[in-house]
Amino acid sequence: MSDASLSNLPSLPSLPSADRSDVAARLREALLGAAFTADGLLELLGAPAYAALARSETVPALRATRGDTPLELLIRLFLLQQPVPYARVADVLPVDACLESGWLTRAGEDEVAAAVDVRPYGGPDGEDWFIVSDLGCAVGGAGGIGRHEEGVVLGVGGASTTLAGITVRTPVSAALDLGTGSGIQALHAAQHATRVTATDLNPRALHFTALTLALSGAPAAELREGSLFVPLKAGETYDLIVSNPPFVISPGARLTYRDGGMGRDDLCRSLVQGAGERLNEGGFAQFLANWQHVEGEDWQDRLRSWVPRGCDAWIVQREVQDITQYVELWLRDAGDHRGDPATYQARYDAWLDEFEARGVKAVGFGWISLRRTDAAVPSVTVEEWPHPVEQPLGDTVRAHFGRLDYLRSRDDAALLEERFRLVAEVVQEQVGLPGAEDPEHVVLRQNRGMRRATRVDTVGAGFAGVCDGTLTAGRILDAIAQLVGEDPVSLRDRTPAQIRLLVEQGFLEPAR
Repeated sequence: MSDASLSNLPSLPSLPSADRSDVAARLREALLGAAFTADGLLELLGAPAYAALARSETVPALRATRGDTPLELLIRLFLLQQPVPYARVADVLPVDACLESGWLTRAGEDEVAAAVDVRPYGGPDGEDWFIVSDLGCAVGGAGGIGRHEEGVVLGVGGASTTLAGITVRTPVSAALDLGTGSGIQALHAAQHATRVTATDLNPRALHFTALTLALSGAPAAELREGSLFVPLKAGETYDLIVSNPPFVISPGARLTYRDGGMGRDDLCRSLVQGAGERLNEGGFAQFLANWQHVEGEDWQDRLRSWVPRGCDAWIVQREVQDITQYVELWLRDAGDHRGDPATYQARYDAWLDEFEARGVKAVGFGWISLRRTDAAVPSVTVEEWPHPVEQPLGDTVRAHFGRLDYLRSRDDAALLEERFRLVAEVVQEQVGLPGAEDPEHVVLRQNRGMRRATRVDTVGAGFAGVCDGTLTAGRILDAIAQLVGEDPVSLRDRTPAQIRLLVEQGFLEPAR
């Protein structure tokens, strides 16, 4: 990427050279040598100061780094963005090389300062990575997310880690990160993909992705500038596509890092619809998204209409906000509440006008996972699950689609010839009036993964309880029929739907 491509961002500082991999490697070695890692920060700062830093409160961390150890020096320099003595930094980092290549800048005659925010980030298998972003824009950095210049590049936030956690992590040949930002998704993908392509409309983001990968010791990605699928070549396909796009539904495109600029939820719709033809058979596309809840329209039908042909889909709505909550959230995200009250009110009004003109009553947030399939009738599941889950969920997502394949390959008669096991850490809850002989209903609850809870009747509960892989489903139902005095043929006819639900939701698994 040429320096000229960054010339349209005059309000933001220049960036370190992405071509000096030797300097990045030396800097990485020095950071690791000083224990400037996620574990090292937690150990030095302690849990309260570490948690406060994640809330953009720096005073506890400043108090915890008043000493003169290398780690304290690096925390003040890169996380708290305080000038530090040149002579002291020279004992810890290759300071002259960092100044020459742009990682550091001079701050007066005797001090240096960080040119970018460098935040330690722990990989899923204990890797020591670093996410590079604009100063003051890394969650847990000195300023938090309070900057809102056009073109600013943020660090790791909750959305970033959520997407990283739900992504299926199997070895693939080619992965695509759309709207890469500071490069966290590309960094994860580089661990299990032979080739990674990262795109972004903002050339500054591509530069930061190169820095993040280099400083983390990861293979370089192929970086392409442009919106959504535009930078891709004709016929180019992938085994994995991920995107944490600028999904905010806003009037205009004031902030590149969050505003889609297409109006309504058209950007997220375009992203999902365009992914199908870019996926290889069996490949996954996984996104975070916002969608409108429109007066007189079923939000689930809206999302079903987004799913491209030839793809299974699992869409989970995690949260819904009314339009006033939504507008206030993103005005505060941009720091507008700290500015001129009249400007804040005008922007609030404009946002509500836009929503009201389109009949939008609320906005949903959640995950969208697609899988390319050759099934005659693809499966589309759209559900609401706002309850706590256990990350990472990549294996859970992969297993969900595997269960779909299993179930649609077996009719009810074949299903009753199968043997099942109750998965680990499922508990049963009985709900009813105190002292009642029989419960009003029974709930099965998972303690892992999605942590689902599903209501079953007494037959379903009894069936699940004895599934240990020994007897076929039909034999178990025959035994239950004899026990409760019910016609076994009738029980065999009406129970497969409940068995399918328990398998689909992950309470039962085939005994292989």
